[in-house]
Amino acid sequence: MPPPQFVPQMPIQSFAVDPGAIRRCLFRNTYIWLNNGEQFWFFPTFVGARSVAGFRWFGFFWAYFGIDTNRIRSFTCF
Repeated sequence: MPPPQFVPQMPIQSFAVDPGAIRRCLFRNTYIWLNNGEQFWFFPTFVGARSVAGFRWFGFFWAYFGIDTNRIRSFTCF
């Protein structure tokens, strides 16, 4: 099933993304903004000490994806 069809407004975020904070988004549609300007829908299924993994939406399909939390500028989940 595809993610929501809207792009949420980026919330104000602290300087570092805390794995404990993103853990509340496990198994929920989550919108991610990266430090390099990329942004996308994500469905996290694992949160580690410095990384998060799950499924990233690529416009027509979901694919497994993992990223270091220090690359995440901000996120919001629904």
